[in-house]
Amino acid sequence: MSGLGVRDIGHRVVVRHRIPGGLTDVIGVLQAWTPDLVTVRHADSTLYEIPPADVTAAKQIPEMPLRPVDVDQLFLTAALGRPAAETAHIGQWLLRASAGWTGRANSLLPAGNPGVPVAEALNRTAAFYTDRQLVPQVQVRVGSPQDQEIRALGWVDARPGQSDVLVMHTTVDHVNGLPGYDVQLTERPNAAWYGTAFEGPVPEVAPRVLEGAAKGVFAAVVLDGAVVAVGRGSMTGHWLGVDSIRVVDGFRRRGLGTAIVQGLARWAGPHGGRRTYLEVLLENTPAMATYTRLGYQEAYRYRYLTNR
Repeated sequence: MSGLGVRDIGHRVVVRHRIPGGLTDVIGVLQAWTPDLVTVRHADSTLYEIPPADVTAAKQIPEMPLRPVDVDQLFLTAALGRPAAETAHIGQWLLRASAGWTGRANSLLPAGNPGVPVAEALNRTAAFYTDRQLVPQVQVRVGSPQDQEIRALGWVDARPGQSDVLVMHTTVDHVNGLPGYDVQLTERPNAAWYGTAFEGPVPEVAPRVLEGAAKGVFAAVVLDGAVVAVGRGSMTGHWLGVDSIRVVDGFRRRGLGTAIVQGLARWAGPHGGRRTYLEVLLENTPAMATYTRLGYQEAYRYRYLTNR
């Protein structure tokens, strides 16, 4: 076989090889190369194991360019991937409430047309949250028309001391490599998963939010009988949302977070996953570095606004 070697592992390749009745091409990431077997991982996570004797041509090819993202669509997709315990609408705008747990699950998502003047929509928003003894909040994309219009009506930063939240995206093909640890996947999390995902008591409403996605999965890495890293994945269309990643103290900086992301991406491929997003505070520099190395790039940033 010509053109490929150990140095190409992890890179995108095309391998032409013989099959009964002719030739075919496989395009994907070179997973492994030995004198006895060539393993290529397709975008849908399928592994193709090809005897070198059957290979007629093979070479490394450029990474697939990351297509521009429709930020309006992704803004809504991210909300659907982690639905709140309670929802209501003002036109197309989405009201979310979950007993105060997390900003995303307790804020207005101004996506689409509210069907009424914005000032009236915000008055209804304030009433919705006040009725539930929650602080009125709106999640806005930084610099968006909604951000500017809502600020012009007197709403201000709800968390002025906190950095923006960065929403990052990439293709599943960039992050579905073989994890360095055994990543266990389940449709429902157990007590050990929750015990690792939260440092203290689990908020009563948290399971309703985390387990509310139409298609979701929960990832865990177990070392020495203990769950030391967890994460959550959800599918919305062809998008994989990744969240709730946490590695316990004493096990950080060992690649466990990377393994969780890779395990979730490998789950998503056979379920139609082609693109993936996650959210991270700009001030969380270790996580930012990890996700950037995996190929994630900025899609947009968001903040919360309040009328108080």
